[in-house]
Amino acid sequence: MTMELAVDLMRNLLQTGLLLAIPILGTATVVGLLVSFVQSITSLQEQTLTFVPKLICVSLAIVLASNFILKTLTDFCISMFNLIPTMAQ
Repeated sequence: MTMELAVDLMRNLLQTGLLLAIPILGTATVVGLLVSFVQSITSLQEQTLTFVPKLICVSLAIVLASNFILKTLTDFCISMFNLIPTMAQ
């Protein structure tokens, strides 16, 4: 395995991981900011008020993005399996 191939594999791995995390982390961030904004306007400082909407929205984001996540992971695994013969050189 050459250094270029190892760097390319690592770049693909990090890029795929970031691509898979964006829908979930983005949803959690947006919902957290919206709930914090509503809490600051209404002066409600209840901790469960931030947890429950974030839990529901992140769960919904996982369900809605599952097709995209599965397709991306499948494509990544297929490309890694196709690179196995070139790693022995």
